[in-house]
Amino acid sequence: MNSEKSTGQSFLKGTLVLTSSIFIVKIFGILFRIFVTGMIGSTGAAYFQLAYEIYNPLFALATAGFPIAVSRMVSENAARNQFKDVRLIHKISIPIFLTTGTVGFILMIISSFIFPNLPSVNAPDAFYSILALAPTILFVCLMSIYRGYHQGLRNMVPTAVSELIEAVCKLFLGYGISFSVITLGFKEYKDHGSLFGKFYDSLSSATNAIMAFAAAGAIVGISVGALCGFIYLLIRHKKRGDGITKAELDSSPEAQTKSKLAKTLIRTAVPIGIGAIIMNIAGFIDITLILNRIQYIMNTYPYELLNCYKGAMSPEVLTNKTAHIFLLGCYSITLPLMMLVPAITQAFGVVSLPAVTRAYTKKDSNDLKNSIESVIKLTTMVTIPAGLSISILGPFLLRIIYPHRVNDVSIASNIIPILGIATIFTATATPFCSMLQAVGRVDLPVKIISAGLIIKIIVNYSLVGIPQINIQGAGIGTTVGYAFILIVAMYFLFKETKIMPNLKNTLFKPFLASLICGAFLYLSVHFLINFLPILVSITISLIIELTTYCLLLLAFRVITKKDIAFYFNHKKS
Repeated sequence: MNSEKSTGQSFLKGTLVLTSSIFIVKIFGILFRIFVTGMIGSTGAAYFQLAYEIYNPLFALATAGFPIAVSRMVSENAARNQFKDVRLIHKISIPIFLTTGTVGFILMIISSFIFPNLPSVNAPDAFYSILALAPTILFVCLMSIYRGYHQGLRNMVPTAVSELIEAVCKLFLGYGISFSVITLGFKEYKDHGSLFGKFYDSLSSATNAIMAFAAAGAIVGISVGALCGFIYLLIRHKKRGDGITKAELDSSPEAQTKSKLAKTLIRTAVPIGIGAIIMNIAGFIDITLILNRIQYIMNTYPYELLNCYKGAMSPEVLTNKTAHIFLLGCYSITLPLMMLVPAITQAFGVVSLPAVTRAYTKKDSNDLKNSIESVIKLTTMVTIPAGLSISILGPFLLRIIYPHRVNDVSIASNIIPILGIATIFTATATPFCSMLQAVGRVDLPVKIISAGLIIKIIVNYSLVGIPQINIQGAGIGTTVGYAFILIVAMYFLFKETKIMPNLKNTLFKPFLASLICGAFLYLSVHFLINFLPILVSITISLIIELTTYCLLLLAFRVITKKDIAFYFNHKKS
């Protein structure tokens, strides 16, 4: 195997590589969801969402924390110049990911026959979407063989490029297949009154069936994209290697035994994996209970539910018993805007893990303090203004994005301001949990996230069952649950490292700057919209907000020389 020149990336370079790719990937993802949801509507979007609700816990079970564990162990051994161990870790991970991916693939196929027919879910047409998503588990596990490994070596390029390949395939193939299914489906129903050989007695029932198949068609593009991403990583690794030079290998001490490294890998992965599994199982339980509670309202207080939306929800969804699917779909169309920010800060967590691990391993308290402060500051500088912007602009953006889905947008516009605030907590919590893992406390995020998600489920169950609140309660539960996770994760990170960062510079100054520019954004968009088109008003308001924010960051002296040194100089030693 050929090997590249050793290339450790600085924190800023690694972050820029990942965040740039994630930003592009998320833009493609948002476009994908916009185009597909514009075609399949809220009902189809709900089937799409339900497929991911079963995929997420099974994927967490399949990966079981091994990608993060591989990244952490590789980073730790590279910091000690134990490059033979690094290579052996990679070799050990291959059969693990192959086995777990295959098991996850089989379990998802089985789940496609069970989950949609549960009485609390009652969405049998979700079967097709779940089945179409099943291969993605296997392909993403195979990609994890290379992603975690290269991330541990501070090379974010393979992950970034593979994500871009996935996104491009998803957008073009997924949209194309979904569009073809809808076109052919309506043509067949118009000509013969059937869909793929099955006859339907009304256009409404045929449309629901077509949207279920169209959602599955969009997901086929996702599975193909994951396969293409894996093929790229496999070919790249074989041709260009991992960046470890011959000199580094020759000077490295002899590797530990396979069994010893495997035990360490499992010991590191299990707590992380349990946390991910619990988190996603909690999400699965949460969405199931939300559907159950909306069905309860639908059966017990149907007219109160209709009155909440005053014409935005058709009485037909009550007679067809699909109100729970429709409202879940309205909730789902807000998620692309909300998920962009956590995805970016997830990159901060991924890139910070090797840097914080290195400082902690070398017991360099000054370097560790600088690293933690810089990660917190960069995170809050992004999450707080972004969350406030989503809350303020979300209803306007939904009207632009889904111009033909007036009723769906009317309902979603009541949900997204709450989710914008929730975004601040969900996006900020991610790097804190990553840093806890980096300093060896891989068990703590498991416990903290579990407690936070239990709180989220309790709040959701309580609020969603109230007719006047219904689906909006899901946003409130998310906000409360992740606020708890963030606060507790901060407390334990400071306690475990015995480091108290400068909260004035890392938290309060970005918060104050965000609050001021958020006020400018709110006032400007509500003023300009009276005279200008929505898109022009939003664009001008964002320019005003961004300019104000940059000036305030400079005035408050938020970025220091230590931050610049951390962003640019933390390289693989």
